[in-house]
Amino acid sequence: MNQTTHNIGFVSLGCPKATVDSEHILTQLRAEGYNIVPSYEGADLVVVNTCGFIDAAVKESLDAIGEALNENGKVIVTGCLGAKGDIVEQTHPDVLAVTGPHATDEVMQAIHRHLPAQHDPFIDLVPPQGIRLTPKHYAYLKISEGCNHRCTFCIIPSLRGDLVSRPVNEVLTEAERLASAGVKELLVVSQDTSAYGVDVKYKTEFYNGMPVKTRMTELCQALSQFGIWIRLHYVYPYPHVNEIIPLMAEGKILSYLDIPFQHASPKILKAMKRPASSENTLQRIRQWREVCPDITIRSTFIAGFPGETEDDFERLLDFLDEAQLDRVGCFAYSDVDGAKANELEGAVPEEVKQERVTRFMEKQAGISAEKLRQNIGKTHDVIIDDIVADEVGTQLIARTTSDAPDIDGLAYIDVPDKNDYSVGDITQVTITDTDEYDMHGKISNT
Repeated sequence: MNQTTHNIGFVSLGCPKATVDSEHILTQLRAEGYNIVPSYEGADLVVVNTCGFIDAAVKESLDAIGEALNENGKVIVTGCLGAKGDIVEQTHPDVLAVTGPHATDEVMQAIHRHLPAQHDPFIDLVPPQGIRLTPKHYAYLKISEGCNHRCTFCIIPSLRGDLVSRPVNEVLTEAERLASAGVKELLVVSQDTSAYGVDVKYKTEFYNGMPVKTRMTELCQALSQFGIWIRLHYVYPYPHVNEIIPLMAEGKILSYLDIPFQHASPKILKAMKRPASSENTLQRIRQWREVCPDITIRSTFIAGFPGETEDDFERLLDFLDEAQLDRVGCFAYSDVDGAKANELEGAVPEEVKQERVTRFMEKQAGISAEKLRQNIGKTHDVIIDDIVADEVGTQLIARTTSDAPDIDGLAYIDVPDKNDYSVGDITQVTITDTDEYDMHGKISNT
């Protein structure tokens, strides 16, 4: 007897950790025989994976839920916004169900209630690497959930809970499947990558018969065996971060560190409850560059945090001059419902916040432009993200090892024939020109 396959629409918002949650749900949907469709009209039901970290993300999520309800009418909500009380139900009382983040089982239970699965067990519907929302040549590898820190501007622990590390053998098995499926770059993500394994006391597991500690250093060593790019994100500047810098110098993992320093003023760092000081940070950056001169350091900062004076902000600008970071973002402080920082005195006027963000980015733009200019004439490995061809010619849009997808710069390379290249290829490019954030080059003849 023929059965009609149910169609599911899917909207995924938020950070890379939320993207991984979406991938897990999508993988389970396909395993149970559901079709994933790209439009509201063709869907029997729509799942919206939300973000709820800052006000702008809450609005975007609520708008997305409203759009799905208007266009389709049957909506299940999951993600961080679902963990923020009853805001979803109050705003959109017609949703079918609401869950919090990393809740694949709960989402599937809600889907089963409204669209029972009609899986054919004789057909394998899921590739070994699962369903991915990223391009085929790179993937996010989430190694843990939650966070043990209590930064005053953040509500992640209340949304996602305390740190829960995935078993290291499970992480490595997933990485192996992804590499076997053709993934060329793994982006390691979590709320706090440096803390991986703290909750299980760095327990030793076995992968392919070999003992591996549940710890960032040992994980990086093990990931390097797959022969693909390994990029680390959300690394807190703990002392043991020093252990992975030699791995970068040896080319085992990418010489790239994404570390959210957030500020440089001791007073503001203390108010944020951040585990670092600017003096120690500058010293460690110097040490890292001595071991691995080519290391790329990306970071994010907050301007206008409650109590931030002009002197505090000037200290942050001085830190930029001294640190000479490669890739930097800055955000104006925004109250987050439920964050402890809301209770702090010394709120900074909105116009002052925006003015400081502008000054910050102008300062960093000059630093970034000069650091990129130093690449002219040098040859870099790049990974091709896209190929654009028209009547004028063909251009490769690529990234160097110093650039993560969606957040860092790009390398643009003009080539004579698009048929010589494919998305996901890694090739060598000589840099011929740069601007504040991007580079231009030509295929190297060496």
